[in-house]
Amino acid sequence: MEQALKKLSVLVVMLMLFFTTGAFAEDYLNVPVKGKVTMIDLGAKKCIPCKMMAPILVKLEKAYKGTADIVFIDVWENNKPAKRFKIRAIPTQIFFNEQGEEVYRHVGFFDEKSIVAQMTKMGVQEPDLKL
Repeated sequence: MEQALKKLSVLVVMLMLFFTTGAFAEDYLNVPVKGKVTMIDLGAKKCIPCKMMAPILVKLEKAYKGTADIVFIDVWENNKPAKRFKIRAIPTQIFFNEQGEEVYRHVGFFDEKSIVAQMTKMGVQEPDLKL
């Protein structure tokens, strides 16, 4: 029971960090970030797979800080980005190169290892994930 409470506490803290850090984009017009590789995760705070990805995105946003941008956009709160990026299902991850061109798109839960592999494939140095 204590172990479960500890895990739940960690998850709550990570979710709180996720929704208060740079990983959450209120201003979706500034994404993708020009001059940086950018991954946008379009989802919703109440979507189950999106909730599962939240701690991963928080971790990667910190790990890639200064190198690449990881951005979360809640399309249930604002559907304009869903239209702009032609989203049909959530979560959807879109990877953009430094010129702001879409390079890769994935629909559904996307694990940490796969995100890092895609970023590495795009020329971003693999981060230290022991943060």
